[in-house]
Amino acid sequence: MHAASSTRTVTRPRLLFFYSSTSGSSRRAEGFLAQVLQRRRNHESFRVHKVDVTDRPDLAERFRIEQVPTLVVVDDKRVRARLSVPRGCADISEALAPWLK
Repeated sequence: MHAASSTRTVTRPRLLFFYSSTSGSSRRAEGFLAQVLQRRRNHESFRVHKVDVTDRPDLAERFRIEQVPTLVVVDDKRVRARLSVPRGCADISEALAPWLK
C-alpha cells in the first residue's frame, strides 16, 4: 500500500454500459468492452454496471442516453467520459484511457 493511499479512500470510477438486449450493436460493443478491460488486466479499473434501457428508462433519461450502446464513466460523482455507439476496441480504449493501465 502506498503512503498516499492510506490517507484517503480511493474509490474506483463507475463504468455504466447502457444497452438494449435487442440491439446487435450493443452485443458487439459488449464484446469490445470485454476485450479492452481484459487487456493488461483492467477488470479492476472500474465498477462496471450494465444498464438495459428497457428495464431502467429512468437511468437512461437521467444520463441523457439517446443511443445505445453508450458508455458513461462516473468518477467522483461526476460524468467524466461518454462514448455513444463505439465502433470498436480503439474507440473504447481512447475514451477510457485516463483510467486504464
